[in-house]
Amino acid sequence: MQCTLDRLRPGESATVRGLLPDNGRLIARRLMDLGFTRGAHVRCLFAAPSGEPRAYRIRGAVVALRREDAALVRAEREVASA
Repeated sequence: MQCTLDRLRPGESATVRGLLPDNGRLIARRLMDLGFTRGAHVRCLFAAPSGEPRAYRIRGAVVALRREDAALVRAEREVASA
């Protein structure tokens, strides 16, 4: 199921499908540098008590992203098998 990274709940995983335009904020380039590239596996680990930032594990690293930045990452949610 297609979604953006900000839609993942803690414990859910997805595969990165691409990045959305960031309207000149240059965050898309930084996300690519951090490993958010097509085909990368990402898992939402947990959210701060206020709901953001959220921690994501990608390529062996843990990255904290604000909701507005995570919304730039297109992903395909992995369906948990029963």
